[in-house]
Amino acid sequence: MIVDVPAPAGIATLVAYIATIPAANLAVTHIGALPVGFGYEAPAGVYMVGLALVLRDLAREAAGRRAILAAIALGTVVSYFLADPALAFASAAAFAIAETMDFAVYEPLRTRGLLVAMLASNAVGLVADSLIFLRMAFGSFDFLQGQILGKAWMTLGAVAVLAFLRRRKLTAAGALPPA
Repeated sequence: MIVDVPAPAGIATLVAYIATIPAANLAVTHIGALPVGFGYEAPAGVYMVGLALVLRDLAREAAGRRAILAAIALGTVVSYFLADPALAFASAAAFAIAETMDFAVYEPLRTRGLLVAMLASNAVGLVADSLIFLRMAFGSFDFLQGQILGKAWMTLGAVAVLAFLRRRKLTAAGALPPA
Protein backbone atom coordinates (compact mmCIF):
# COMPACT_ATOMS: atom_id res chain seq x y z
CA MET A 1 0.00 0.00 0.00
CA ILE A 2 1.34 3.42 -0.97
CA VAL A 3 0.81 6.16 1.58
CA ASP A 4 0.73 9.77 0.43
CA VAL A 5 2.91 11.83 2.72
CA PRO A 6 2.12 15.55 2.77
CA ALA A 7 4.81 17.99 1.69
CA PRO A 8 6.73 19.84 4.43
CA ALA A 9 4.30 22.79 4.28
CA GLY A 10 1.39 20.40 4.77
CA ILE A 11 3.07 18.72 7.71
CA ALA A 12 3.89 22.09 9.29
CA THR A 13 0.29 23.24 8.90
CA LEU A 14 -1.02 19.99 10.42
CA VAL A 15 1.37 20.30 13.37
CA ALA A 16 0.35 23.94 13.92
CA TYR A 17 -3.31 22.94 13.72
CA ILE A 18 -2.92 20.18 16.29
CA ALA A 19 -0.78 22.44 18.54
CA THR A 20 -3.63 24.95 18.86
CA ILE A 21 -5.59 22.39 20.85
CA PRO A 22 -3.35 22.08 23.92
CA ALA A 23 -2.63 25.82 23.66
CA ALA A 24 -6.36 26.57 23.90
CA ASN A 25 -6.86 24.18 26.79
CA LEU A 26 -3.87 25.56 28.69
CA ALA A 27 -5.10 29.12 28.15
CA VAL A 28 -8.57 28.29 29.49
CA THR A 29 -7.08 26.53 32.50
CA HIS A 30 -4.38 29.05 33.42
CA ILE A 31 -5.55 32.44 32.15
CA GLY A 32 -9.32 32.52 32.54
CA ALA A 33 -11.37 35.05 30.59
CA LEU A 34 -10.07 37.73 28.23
CA PRO A 35 -11.75 40.74 26.63
CA VAL A 36 -12.57 40.20 22.94
CA GLY A 37 -14.08 43.57 22.11
CA PHE A 38 -17.33 45.49 22.43
CA GLY A 39 -17.42 44.79 26.17
CA TYR A 40 -17.49 41.00 25.77
CA GLU A 41 -15.20 38.42 27.34
CA ALA A 42 -14.47 34.81 26.50
CA PRO A 43 -12.38 32.00 27.96
CA ALA A 44 -8.76 32.63 26.96
CA GLY A 45 -8.61 29.69 24.56
CA VAL A 46 -10.98 31.49 22.19
CA TYR A 47 -8.23 32.85 19.97
CA MET A 48 -6.47 29.49 19.67
CA VAL A 49 -9.76 27.81 18.76
CA GLY A 50 -10.41 30.51 16.17
CA LEU A 51 -6.95 29.89 14.79
CA ALA A 52 -7.61 26.13 14.75
CA LEU A 53 -10.62 26.67 12.48
CA VAL A 54 -8.48 28.61 10.01
CA LEU A 55 -5.56 26.20 10.20
CA ARG A 56 -7.92 23.26 9.63
CA ASP A 57 -8.93 24.73 6.30
CA LEU A 58 -5.35 25.54 5.31
CA ALA A 59 -4.15 22.09 6.40
CA ARG A 60 -6.89 20.53 4.28
CA GLU A 61 -5.54 22.35 1.25
CA ALA A 62 -1.90 21.60 2.03
CA ALA A 63 -2.17 18.00 3.21
CA GLY A 64 -5.43 16.60 1.86
CA ARG A 65 -8.71 15.19 3.11
CA ARG A 66 -7.36 12.04 4.76
CA ALA A 67 -4.65 13.90 6.62
CA ILE A 68 -7.08 16.44 8.03
CA LEU A 69 -9.55 13.76 9.12
CA ALA A 70 -6.69 12.00 10.92
CA ALA A 71 -5.66 15.34 12.46
CA ILE A 72 -9.22 15.94 13.71
CA ALA A 73 -9.18 12.50 15.35
CA LEU A 74 -5.73 13.11 16.85
CA GLY A 75 -6.75 16.59 17.96
CA THR A 76 -9.77 15.17 19.76
CA VAL A 77 -7.58 12.72 21.66
CA VAL A 78 -4.98 15.39 22.45
CA SER A 79 -7.75 17.73 23.59
CA TYR A 80 -9.11 15.11 25.95
CA PHE A 81 -5.79 14.16 27.52
CA LEU A 82 -4.25 17.62 27.81
CA ALA A 83 -7.20 19.57 29.15
CA ASP A 84 -7.90 20.16 32.80
CA PRO A 85 -10.03 17.18 33.88
CA ALA A 86 -13.09 19.38 34.35
CA LEU A 87 -12.77 20.67 30.78
CA ALA A 88 -11.47 17.52 29.08
CA PHE A 89 -14.72 15.98 27.89
CA ALA A 90 -16.27 19.33 26.92
CA SER A 91 -13.16 20.33 24.98
CA ALA A 92 -12.87 17.00 23.16
CA ALA A 93 -16.57 16.83 22.30
CA ALA A 94 -16.73 20.45 21.12
CA PHE A 95 -13.57 20.02 19.06
CA ALA A 96 -14.66 16.78 17.40
CA ILE A 97 -18.17 17.94 16.54
CA ALA A 98 -17.31 21.51 15.49
CA GLU A 99 -14.32 20.51 13.38
CA THR A 100 -16.31 17.79 11.67
CA MET A 101 -19.13 20.26 10.93
CA ASP A 102 -16.58 22.78 9.64
CA PHE A 103 -15.13 20.08 7.38
CA ALA A 104 -18.60 19.07 6.10
CA VAL A 105 -19.37 22.67 5.08
CA TYR A 106 -15.88 23.37 3.70
CA GLU A 107 -15.63 20.40 1.34
CA PRO A 108 -18.55 21.23 -1.01
CA LEU A 109 -17.64 24.95 -1.03
CA ARG A 110 -13.99 24.46 -2.03
CA THR A 111 -14.92 24.87 -5.69
CA ARG A 112 -16.13 28.41 -4.96
CA GLY A 113 -12.73 29.42 -3.63
CA LEU A 114 -10.70 29.11 -0.46
CA LEU A 115 -11.93 32.32 1.15
CA VAL A 116 -15.64 31.62 0.55
CA ALA A 117 -15.27 28.07 1.88
CA MET A 118 -13.26 29.30 4.86
CA LEU A 119 -15.73 32.02 5.84
CA ALA A 120 -18.78 29.77 5.59
CA SER A 121 -17.27 26.72 7.27
CA ASN A 122 -15.68 28.73 10.06
CA ALA A 123 -18.99 30.45 10.77
CA VAL A 124 -20.57 27.04 11.31
CA GLY A 125 -17.59 25.67 13.23
CA LEU A 126 -17.18 28.61 15.58
CA VAL A 127 -20.88 28.68 16.56
CA ALA A 128 -20.99 24.91 17.07
CA ASP A 129 -17.79 24.91 19.12
CA SER A 130 -19.01 27.80 21.26
CA LEU A 131 -22.42 26.28 21.97
CA ILE A 132 -21.11 22.81 22.76
CA PHE A 133 -18.08 23.87 24.80
CA LEU A 134 -19.82 26.49 26.91
CA ARG A 135 -22.78 24.28 27.72
CA MET A 136 -20.65 21.26 28.61
CA ALA A 137 -17.79 23.06 30.35
CA PHE A 138 -19.63 25.79 32.23
CA GLY A 139 -23.31 24.82 32.06
CA SER A 140 -24.20 28.25 30.67
CA PHE A 141 -23.93 30.48 27.66
CA ASP A 142 -22.63 33.50 29.58
CA PHE A 143 -19.60 33.80 27.29
CA LEU A 144 -21.42 32.94 24.04
CA GLN A 145 -21.20 36.38 22.40
CA GLY A 146 -17.56 36.71 23.39
CA GLN A 147 -16.73 33.22 22.13
CA ILE A 148 -18.32 33.89 18.76
CA LEU A 149 -16.73 37.34 18.48
CA GLY A 150 -13.23 36.16 19.42
CA LYS A 151 -13.29 33.28 16.95
CA ALA A 152 -14.77 35.51 14.26
CA TRP A 153 -11.86 37.97 14.73
CA MET A 154 -9.42 35.14 14.00
CA THR A 155 -11.32 34.06 10.89
CA LEU A 156 -11.67 37.59 9.55
CA GLY A 157 -8.02 38.34 10.24
CA ALA A 158 -6.88 35.19 8.48
CA VAL A 159 -9.13 35.84 5.49
CA ALA A 160 -7.80 39.41 5.22
CA VAL A 161 -4.19 38.16 5.28
CA LEU A 162 -4.92 35.43 2.73
CA ALA A 163 -6.75 37.89 0.43
CA PHE A 164 -3.78 40.28 0.66
CA LEU A 165 -1.30 37.48 -0.13
CA ARG A 166 -3.41 36.27 -3.05
CA ARG A 167 -3.65 39.79 -4.48
CA ARG A 168 0.09 40.30 -4.04
CA LYS A 169 0.83 37.02 -5.82
CA LEU A 170 -1.54 37.83 -8.70
CA THR A 171 -0.10 41.34 -9.03
CA ALA A 172 3.47 39.96 -9.11
CA ALA A 173 2.40 37.49 -11.80
CA GLY A 174 0.94 40.32 -13.86
CA ALA A 175 -2.62 39.03 -13.56
CA LEU A 176 -3.74 42.19 -11.70
CA PRO A 177 -2.70 45.81 -12.05
CA PRO A 178 -0.73 47.27 -9.10
CA ALA A 179 -2.92 48.84 -6.43
